[in-house]
Parts: sequence; C-alpha cells; structure tokens
Amino acid sequence: MSDNIENPPKRRWGDRRDGRRVKAPGLQTIMSYLMPKRTDCEVYLSDTIDATALVAYLEKKNASHPEYKTTVFHCFLTGLARMVRERPKMNRFIQGWRMYERYEISMSFVAKRRFSDGADEALMVLVPKDTDALDDISRKIVGDVRETRKSETATGGVDAIMDTLAKLPRLPLALIVRIVRWLDFWGVNPRFLTEGDPNYTTLFCSNLGSIRCPAVYHHLNNYGTNSIMITLGTLHKEKLLMPDGTEEIRDVLDVGATLDERIADGFYFARSLRLIKHIFAHPELLDRPLGEPSDFEY
Repeated sequence: MSDNIENPPKRRWGDRRDGRRVKAPGLQTIMSYLMPKRTDCEVYLSDTIDATALVAYLEKKNASHPEYKTTVFHCFLTGLARMVRERPKMNRFIQGWRMYERYEISMSFVAKRRFSDGADEALMVLVPKDTDALDDISRKIVGDVRETRKSETATGGVDAIMDTLAKLPRLPLALIVRIVRWLDFWGVNPRFLTEGDPNYTTLFCSNLGSIRCPAVYHHLNNYGTNSIMITLGTLHKEKLLMPDGTEEIRDVLDVGATLDERIADGFYFARSLRLIKHIFAHPELLDRPLGEPSDFEY
C-alpha cells in the first residue's frame, strides 16, 4: 500500500480515487449487505493507557526547547499514525457494499478557534508521510491550528462550503444533500467536497482532555469513509496494578474508540491497541520515521 496519495498505485477497475478495492472475506462481504450502514456495525472500545513513561519523555523533550511545546495529543496522533502504518487493515473502509484500503493515512480533529461557548470550530486534517516523526507531525499540527485561529470564521475548504449550504432554503438543501449522498455511495464525489472533510479520513480524533473532559464514545457517520472515531480524555493519576503484583500511582489516559467492525475482526483490533500501549510505554519510538517499523512482537 502506498502512503502518498500524490503518487498512488495505478488504478484498477473498481478502485476509487481515495482507495483501492480489496477482497473481503465472505463474512465481511455479507455483512456489508445485511448491515450497509456504518452506524449498524459500531463496536466500542474503552481502555486506560499508562502514560507515565510518556510524561517523563515529554518533560525531558520540552526542557530542551521551552519555546516550543510538544503535547500529549501530538504524541497520541503520532502513535496512532504509526499504528495504522503497521496495521493496514485499520486503514480500510466500506462504501457502496465494497471494501477499500486507502492510499494514504489521514487523521482529522476539531480545533476551537477560541475557548469560549460561542466560538466556531474548525475541521483539521493531517496527512503524515513515511518520513515524518513526532517533531514533524507536532509542528504541522501547531502550524495549522495557529493559522486557523487567525480568523474567527471559516476562510475556505469544507468549513466554508458547509456555511454556504446552510444558508439555502430547506428543500433545495435537502435535494443537494441527497445528490451528494448518492455520489458518496458510488465514490464519485467531487474532490472539493471530500478534501478537508474528517468524514473521509482514516481516523477522527477528539482531544477532550484539552477541555477537561473524560473520554467518551462518539458515533460513526454513514456519510463518507471514516471507520474509526477516537477520543482522548484528561491526563490524570490513577492507582494501577503492576505486572509484579504491586500497586503504583501512575499517569494515565482514558481512551474511547468506536470502530466499524466490518473492516477487521476483534483479534486485529485488540492487537492494534496493544501496539499503541507499547508505543506509549516506549515513547522513543515516536522519534522514528513512520516508515521505520517499531519491531513490536505481539
């Protein structure tokens, strides 16, 4: 699988612009017909991740350049990108009763323009490359968010399109949405409607810890191709049972995930979670380019 959509593999019959068609096992093929809506196939995962090693890693890292702060969320997105890079089934989606695998890894999140009740939200999309490591991804996030917060309202992209459509009367808007959903089913939506839309990304992440909220389960959407929604809660201390049977107060993060069960089985999901935990326990892996394997033994 190529991770650069600028140079995707040669398209075959049945491929989409944003993914190549892959052969699904019989069970998953039938499931896509029996349960064609993504919201019919949601599975939920909740876990607590030991972030003690990550906190120590960040303290040392940020002390070396206090003018620029790398955050837990930056590490979380980088860890997720590495997990998807090594676990390609996590980059699949079902649309139009068929299974596809994306040409690239893409992650989306929401950024508040201002931390106030009336402030607008902006939709952000990050597309990491094989050569990217934590510092590259962190700087991309900070740069994009800083640029977005220069304006109080949408200045382009999918945000501006939604603002324009929302001004239409009810019946014309309903007709346009019906047409867009039909195009979505067949995978022929215009690029300007899908670029920058979190519904067309590998992962949709929500950093609830930034607003002092716990992790929650967030529904998937039937529109688009997004198969994984993940929320990250507030970093806090909690007593954990260690492998040697002792109890320790550790820094932990609560994570909630909603996944489309048709893209892989529970065994594959569980191993993907184990890889994320391994990355948090060994945060030096975040400094490796994504294309360099973590050599994790399952």
